[in-house]
Amino acid sequence: MGVTDTTQQAFDRAQELKQFDESKQGVKGLVDSGLTSIPSLFIHPPETLSSLKPAQPRPDSIHSIPIIDLSGWDSSRRPSIIEEVGRVSRELGFFQVVNHGVPTEVMDRTIAAVKAFNEQPMEAKARIYRREMAGEMDTGVAFFSNVDLFHSKAASWRDTLQLRLEPKPNMAEMPDVCKNEVMEWDRQIQRLGGILMGLLSEGLGLSPGKLQELTCLESRKMVGNYYPCCPQPDLTVGLSSHTDPGVIAVLLQDQHPSLQVKHGDEWLDAPPVPGALVVNIGDILQIMSNNEYKSAEHRVLANANREPRVSIVVFHNLTDSDIQAGPLPELVSSDKPAAFRQFTMGEYWRAFYTTKLDESLVHYFRV
Repeated sequence: MGVTDTTQQAFDRAQELKQFDESKQGVKGLVDSGLTSIPSLFIHPPETLSSLKPAQPRPDSIHSIPIIDLSGWDSSRRPSIIEEVGRVSRELGFFQVVNHGVPTEVMDRTIAAVKAFNEQPMEAKARIYRREMAGEMDTGVAFFSNVDLFHSKAASWRDTLQLRLEPKPNMAEMPDVCKNEVMEWDRQIQRLGGILMGLLSEGLGLSPGKLQELTCLESRKMVGNYYPCCPQPDLTVGLSSHTDPGVIAVLLQDQHPSLQVKHGDEWLDAPPVPGALVVNIGDILQIMSNNEYKSAEHRVLANANREPRVSIVVFHNLTDSDIQAGPLPELVSSDKPAAFRQFTMGEYWRAFYTTKLDESLVHYFRV
């Protein structure tokens, strides 16, 4: 292939991306148009597609997504729960929690509300379609397709509603169709987040309030992902392999199995468990823990079902862009020197929003 051909391909792709983004229709708009094959900008390279085989669940606990029962987290059971949370966070970085105190009806209403937002007429969603919002979040409310649309090798088959919950949620801009459900969801996850932060902190040998003292609960962002049926699910993904930013993520998924977690060289299914929530370690907590906890790669397969898949994740972050991040001093010693350099959260977010989603920033900040 000559230079001219390569240049033309790059130009054609740039034009295709620009046209898709400016249409503000998202992936659902493509589906609604009746297409039977996906546009080229969504087709992933062979090296990605070759690994898209459904993972085989393993019977042993090491090769599955553990389920942790949080009942009695503030009772005599607490030490055993802390031990389990700490172990799983070191080995896999992913676990599901049950008996977490969030009512099932609240979970169902939140899923339904995010689904309802995405199934509004295109004009209603286009009002808050903001590409720049994927990075700056000036109003704290944005609808878009693919946060890394212009940085990735290929786009993924999903649309996203992104809402800043704290500090200062923008109630005027938040869509009416899901506003009440989102705010109730935030109240529930803020409570659960406090419990999880305490357990994770003690799992590192720190005081139960250490992570909360570092503002790990005070900045929350909700991302509602909508995965319409894909006519060629073997050519694309719902969400590329990536690690999560921030401290921890709490995920609510509907009953369509698509989430997979990488363990070693294998991809493990994280099938939905009725009433469970998925918790995973983010990049910042891996760094703060000085590599004790693991921020694991995970991905979502393209949805081959006729029904759309909906998932909702709340990311817990450090609040201020001027806050310094790095390994906690209590976890650094002569036997275990700092594995990462110090940096500001502003530097972290600038790197996140200008990097392909599948490039982990954990490596970027290594010593």
